[in-house]
Amino acid sequence: MNRIVFTCLLLTALFHQTNTYGQRLTREQVYDTIKEMPSFSSYQDNYFISGVPTNRAITKNNSDIKYQISFKQLISRATLPLNSYLFLTYSQKAFWNVYSKSSPFEEINFNPAIGLGKPVFNKEGNIFGLTELKFEHESNGRDSLDSRSWNRITGAFHTPIGRRTILSVKAWLPIAYTENHPDILDYVGLGEVKVEQTIINNRLIADLTVRKGLKGLKGAASARVLYKLFNNSGNQYVMLEWFAGYAESLIDYNKYSSMVRIGYVIKSTDLDILKSK
Repeated sequence: MNRIVFTCLLLTALFHQTNTYGQRLTREQVYDTIKEMPSFSSYQDNYFISGVPTNRAITKNNSDIKYQISFKQLISRATLPLNSYLFLTYSQKAFWNVYSKSSPFEEINFNPAIGLGKPVFNKEGNIFGLTELKFEHESNGRDSLDSRSWNRITGAFHTPIGRRTILSVKAWLPIAYTENHPDILDYVGLGEVKVEQTIINNRLIADLTVRKGLKGLKGAASARVLYKLFNNSGNQYVMLEWFAGYAESLIDYNKYSSMVRIGYVIKSTDLDILKSK
């Protein structure tokens, strides 16, 4: 896992040194965009993917469908102090054992949040990044020994580090998380780093997300490739994802998994404001 983190940081540095910046939106254009964007939009990617494990024999009981629903509601539009804006988000991730008898849902994770966002500008008055400060709750809606629930204050910074590269760094301060899973930070750590690279404009995108747990080599890495089949399909892609590590779901946060899945994704446009025009 340490090698994965090092590779990610090295690639980030290389992109920063070699990529040339395009024209970024000005301060006025950014605030005009915020005023005109819809109040209700996607937040994280919405997807429906299916796949199999790579670290054990494939059976109908360990193959599944994973899907995510994620949206954002703007409450204000850059009218709070420091020209920040208030928003609500809700994400729901489900693991569906559709190939097993009776097709049960193995796990559903619920993640509501409230946060403040603010664009950041460089000395020339062009957008340099987006910051977010949120209070998040995440749980699996179960009770007794199967209950998994934790709260956290999270801070995130998203910034372009090249014409086609966006770096996202997210850190969290956990609150009230020790019941039933006092060791969860050993597996999820205190933050994550994501690098997204547009390989072919409006056609092919790849990203890598890494997370280092506080204990040994625990953590996770998720690599994805998104390909747009048709030019007129908007932000709809086919996605191939490989997840390896811990805490893909809350119920099995302390169990290692390696899953490769493929399927349909509606890619979020939440960070498009950072892209070169």
